[in-house]
Amino acid sequence: MAIDFGTKRTGIAVSDPMQIIANGLTTVRTCDLMDFILDYIAKESVELFVIGLPHKMNNEDSDSMKSVRPFINSLAKKIPNIPIKMVDERFTSVLAHHAMIEGGLKKKARQNKALVDEISATIILQSYLESKR
Repeated sequence: MAIDFGTKRTGIAVSDPMQIIANGLTTVRTCDLMDFILDYIAKESVELFVIGLPHKMNNEDSDSMKSVRPFINSLAKKIPNIPIKMVDERFTSVLAHHAMIEGGLKKKARQNKALVDEISATIILQSYLESKR
C-alpha cells in the first residue's frame, strides 16, 4: 500500500497480488486516514507500507515532513507487524498531471486535487515496485 500523505487529503494506492502493477485505490481525508488503513488491513492483505517523503530539490526535508514523520511514527506503533518503506516523492504531482493530460482528462477533471493525490500514490508505488526488479 502506498500513501501520498497530505495535511488535508491522502492518496492511497495498492498493487496487484503479484506486485507488478500499482493501482490507485482512493483519496481519504487525512483526519480519517488511520481508521481507513486499519479497516482496509482487516479485510485485505498488506505486506508493506510505501510512504512518499517530500524533499526539496536540495534533498532537505520540505515543510510537509513536519506532518509526515509523526504519521509514520503513529503508523509504526499502531501496526508494528507491517514494515514501512519511505521513498522520495519529488515530482509525483507533476507526473500525475502529465498522466492526466496523456490520459485525455479535461482541464476540469485535472483540477481535482483528490485525483492528483491518488495518482501520485500510484506513481510512488509503481516506482517502488520497479526499483525492486
